[in-house]
Amino acid sequence: DTEGLLRIKEENQKHYRRAQRHQEKKEKIQKHNRKLGDLVEKKTYDLKTQYEHLANLRRAHILELTSVIFPMEEVKTSMRDPADVSSESDNAMTSSTVSKLAEARRTTYLSGRWVCDDHNGDTSISITGPWIILPNNGDYSAYYNWVEEKKTTQGPDMEHNNPAHTISAALCYATQLVNTLSLILDVNLPKKLCNRQVKIQQGRNHEFCGENLSRHRFTRAVKKLNANILHLCFSQHVNLDLLHPLHTLRNLMYLVSPDTENLGR
Repeated sequence: DTEGLLRIKEENQKHYRRAQRHQEKKEKIQKHNRKLGDLVEKKTYDLKTQYEHLANLRRAHILELTSVIFPMEEVKTSMRDPADVSSESDNAMTSSTVSKLAEARRTTYLSGRWVCDDHNGDTSISITGPWIILPNNGDYSAYYNWVEEKKTTQGPDMEHNNPAHTISAALCYATQLVNTLSLILDVNLPKKLCNRQVKIQQGRNHEFCGENLSRHRFTRAVKKLNANILHLCFSQHVNLDLLHPLHTLRNLMYLVSPDTENLGR
């Protein structure tokens, strides 16, 4: 029993010495982990600082781009409210009916509720100059109506300031601006849309410039452009209550506005 007790004491001493060595290793590992944690925290702070610096650079480039090359602004039009015109031509129409028609015209169903949209039909948005404008409400039917009329009408081309020409030019500039913004912001666009003529395997790709687009191709290209703009707005955390899926240039204005806090993220 005495010899067995001595062997147990020796084994206990060996385990104790081994436990001390393990404790020293544990302390070394904890110290190393603390150093790595401090290093990671410092690197994270440096990375965040670099991201903020990069965001400021992107923001500066975008504001310069949209102020010098692609300025956009709201253009007031002198269109009269159709309700007012109808009331003048129909004396039997009551004032309540006129007010209801005017209210309905200025109302838009957005984000699951009806909201008042005073800009709907009253204003246009210009890009690169006051003469290149798009209707604020996203109604570009003047373009394909002109294309269809041109196919059936023989003779010289229509007047120089045809609204279809300005719509095509504005959409082309908007596409070019969106593609440039995607490069600056490093955001991949969901829809491929070209702002110039490029050769492809099966012919040529004319997006808004070049040949006159059919109604189907035109509306398809507009939907792709609007989808790209909304994607950029989502990536920069633009307030969703301000966006409308059909307001092409107005959504772009909200995106590149100096009031957009997260522009450049």
